[in-house]
Amino acid sequence: MAPRSVVKGVNLSQLKSACSSCSLQELCLPIGLNKEEIGYLDDLVYRKRQVKRGDHLYRAGMPFESLYAVRNGFFKTYVLYEDGREQVTGFQMMGEIMGLDAISTDAHTCHAVALEDSDICEVPFEKLEDLSRKVPALQHHFHKMMSREIVRDQGLMLLLGSMTADERLATFLLNLSQRFGARGYSRTEFLLRMTREEIGNYLGLKLETVSRAFSRFQDEGLIEVQNKAIQILDLEALNHVIASGRRP
Repeated sequence: MAPRSVVKGVNLSQLKSACSSCSLQELCLPIGLNKEEIGYLDDLVYRKRQVKRGDHLYRAGMPFESLYAVRNGFFKTYVLYEDGREQVTGFQMMGEIMGLDAISTDAHTCHAVALEDSDICEVPFEKLEDLSRKVPALQHHFHKMMSREIVRDQGLMLLLGSMTADERLATFLLNLSQRFGARGYSRTEFLLRMTREEIGNYLGLKLETVSRAFSRFQDEGLIEVQNKAIQILDLEALNHVIASGRRP
């Protein structure tokens, strides 16, 4: 008989430790599952692979088969207008799930490209649905994850609809700060994997406007900028930019 700490060849302590830093924790959350449920996880992940910088994980119109968990790296999602113009719809980092946009249509509605060498886990959606029926806790966490995506989309609409340029950039930087902090990284020092132009595209701002806002924040002592390296010097003041609704 296998030791109590092992299920189907899986060491529970090792599995829990590995998943605590894995982007699949939003899906499987083994710490919250019992031993029998943990045994199902062996078959959940279809494959793990690397996506090189500049390569696409998927493109708009491709059939939807899997969700993708970002283990390491950074991605950009975008759509193309008929005239060839690009609209950035989001930036995804370690610990986030990609492909949710395709569930309702059975086809991807946007393109996803790696902004740096990245690692992903592919999770076939049909298999995930089957496992969710066996593991109610997994279904609950999947619904929470989808809810967060809806909230994020609502936040983007607020950004583009009612905020000034300074408010938009401050919100963007604070959002990155929170997301890095939630993953155990510094909330105040991080690298921007995207270009200023991509930031402007996402926020609905011209490149010149984004550059001026960065310079203004630096002149005011809110941030320090070295190429793509960002250091937030005053989180409270950056929050105040949003609360005050100031105009440049």
